Amino acid sequence: MMALTQDELLAEFEGMTLIQLSEFVKAFEEKFDVTAAAATVAVAAGGPAAPAEAAEEKDEFDVILTGAGEKKIQVIKVVRELTSLGLKEAKDLVDGTPKPVLEKVNKEAADKAAESLKAAGASVEVK
Repeated sequence: MMALTQDELLAEFEGMTLIQLSEFVKAFEEKFDVTAAAATVAVAAGGPAAPAEAAEEKDEFDVILTGAGEKKIQVIKVVRELTSLGLKEAKDLVDGTPKPVLEKVNKEAADKAAESLKAAGASVEVK
């Protein structure tokens, strides 16, 4: 079996629909027992640009952390799960609210992230 280069892999991903990409990510997570939440968001955000007609309908959202609440450690853990930040960077983000946790993600990813943060006790805005 010949290994694909990074460019060849990216070309393959570029040709996939979001549903196919989502299914691939799930299979990847199961196969390697990892969570690729931050990678999924990065790939989805880096996909082909929407046509100009669709530009009027908002398809990119920012998830803004507006407060950590009483369970700051839980919120830091969720921030780390949603991003590729290290412990110190995630703590600084949570301490410096209001701060964006995710930027320019699709509605589904934004809602899921906001739900996770709220479940941990944080105050969140999706813009």
